[in-house]
Amino acid sequence: MSDIKKVVLAYSGGLDTSVIAKWLQEEYKCEVVTFTADLGQGEEVEPARAKAEALGIKEIFIDDLREEFARDFVFPMFRANTIYEGEYLLGTSIARPLIAKRLIEIANATGADAIAHGATGKGNDQVRFELGAYALKPGVKVIAPWREWDLTSRETLMAYCDKHDIKVEKKAGKKSPYSMDANLLHISYEGDILEDPWNEPEEDMWLWSVSPENAPDEAAYLTISFKNGDPVAIDGVEKSPATIMEELNKLAGAHGVGRVDIVENRYVGMKARGCYETPAGTVLLKAHRAIESITLDREAAHLKDELMPRYAKLIYNGYWWSPERKMLQAAIDETQKVVNGDVRVKLYKGNVIVVGRRSEDTLFDEKIATFEDDAGAYDQKDAAGFIKLNALRLRTAAKKGRSFLD
Repeated sequence: MSDIKKVVLAYSGGLDTSVIAKWLQEEYKCEVVTFTADLGQGEEVEPARAKAEALGIKEIFIDDLREEFARDFVFPMFRANTIYEGEYLLGTSIARPLIAKRLIEIANATGADAIAHGATGKGNDQVRFELGAYALKPGVKVIAPWREWDLTSRETLMAYCDKHDIKVEKKAGKKSPYSMDANLLHISYEGDILEDPWNEPEEDMWLWSVSPENAPDEAAYLTISFKNGDPVAIDGVEKSPATIMEELNKLAGAHGVGRVDIVENRYVGMKARGCYETPAGTVLLKAHRAIESITLDREAAHLKDELMPRYAKLIYNGYWWSPERKMLQAAIDETQKVVNGDVRVKLYKGNVIVVGRRSEDTLFDEKIATFEDDAGAYDQKDAAGFIKLNALRLRTAAKKGRSFLD
């Protein structure tokens, strides 16, 4: 431990990381630098400064990363229509590589030789933080207190605070029983009654969305404009990436959009039940697929769909800073040069319904697709030869007595 002189801690200002800050000072006898990120979690992050100062910390970094998060992480991921195990829009997963990047940047700027995080030894986040850190600074040392100390519960953490005179907020009233994580893309809930996958979530758990039953009886319509695969405007008004997500979270959440309740497979090997609210992400995924449906070539679109599960798995497992993710991103981004135009969606009682799409780069040809007279744009007689050629192998096998009914 004596070779650690300075460590950069991912610091929220909450109970866990406040204990970690003091524990690092006591156990490692090192200087602690704190880093607090504003990723759009909806809470003030500036109070973390006073909490860090009370722990005797001199170098304190509090960064607004909302625009970088949306522009350089969420939007590139959504160009691939990324979704993990059919339902999860990777709200926690995609935030971790940005936090890891900033931890390393601060370590380099302050001369720190280690970083630290508050992820437990049971979850995915420890993997994501550390894979990112090692990819960006191979020689960095990583301290994960939950894998080292003997503090195993909230009670032992509070006892540590009392012993070391660490001031932690003891809020009056009912405390949320859930482990929660929030950013511009989502808010997640784990723990308490959710640990039994048979239990239905309590309605008062959800913070960002109304229940579909209580959503307005009148639908809301909005038009999302895309350029090179990224959303750039809502109802014709250009907005920054973070602003688009903030506005869609409010609009879609008010109509009950974005709730999911899933059991996912963690990278460390266990199954875990989690509930997520992802209003903006749900709208953007639906709208992006809609604009791709008229602008992308069929085989390019199908190949993207085949690559997507691999891409999603890379992000979920913490490999954002990997050569294979970079390779896939280059291929995906190449397809997005023509993904331009507008999508009109209807929000109604938990649903996102695409009701229109248009683009100057559209491949949809009404003259060919029409059920009316196409004036010779498509010769229907050509279909006979097309079908026979594609049936050749099937007919040949059948003639040899190979039955497909067995």
